Amino acid sequence: MQGGPSGVVVFTDRRVARGTLVDVVAGAVGGGVRWVVLREKDLPRAERLALAADLRAILAEAGGTLIVAGPDPLDGDAVHLPAAGPYPPPAVGLVGRSCHDTAELARLTTEHYATVSPVYETRTKPGYGPALRPDGLSELVKASPVPVLALGGIETAAQVAACVEAGATGVAVLGAVMRANDPTETATTLGSAFQEAATRVTGTPPRAIRRRPTREGLRPTVTTQGSSLTARSGHGRPQPSTATTGGGKQ
Repeated sequence: MQGGPSGVVVFTDRRVARGTLVDVVAGAVGGGVRWVVLREKDLPRAERLALAADLRAILAEAGGTLIVAGPDPLDGDAVHLPAAGPYPPPAVGLVGRSCHDTAELARLTTEHYATVSPVYETRTKPGYGPALRPDGLSELVKASPVPVLALGGIETAAQVAACVEAGATGVAVLGAVMRANDPTETATTLGSAFQEAATRVTGTPPRAIRRRPTREGLRPTVTTQGSSLTARSGHGRPQPSTATTGGGKQ
């Protein structure tokens, strides 16, 4: 697998999404996102596998990549692991890991990239921190043996720029896109901020993302309307659940 995540990387959370995950991700991809991390760890594997196939189809049409949170790549070749394990990482094409301090970064072995969090206070995990802020992010970027994605509470163009200036190769966002009234517009705004900041920092503009103009934007190539997956899994507005997704470190 060529390279690792960069630019705007979207983490999913169906509980806060304003539409189905398929629609929200399709909108974000239409706005230039090329990397998506599928969370939804509480779903039964069969439903999560079907959702991964749907999202992978959307991303493939745009030349993007789906990364799956956890050690099971769900028939793909890219995973994002929690700080706690497993060690050693599975032997797949792309491996990322969530890190929060220098000790966790020092444990990295064959991983290709790491997320560092929380950079800012986050509504998704209130009280989780303390926030690193750009200065703290910069220190961890310097300590990391692999490229770093900034994660946590990144919602504005100014925050994106600050993360890039701190050395992050990309910004991972969740609520900013999941809660957006218009995921395409939000993704475009954040992506433009990343490209502008990266150009200032490196002096070279990142590879331009070509968006295919269509009347409704980039849409999924798979049939999703009325699917049992949507009905049973709650891949839309928040659904009551006994499972927790925010406890502990990712």
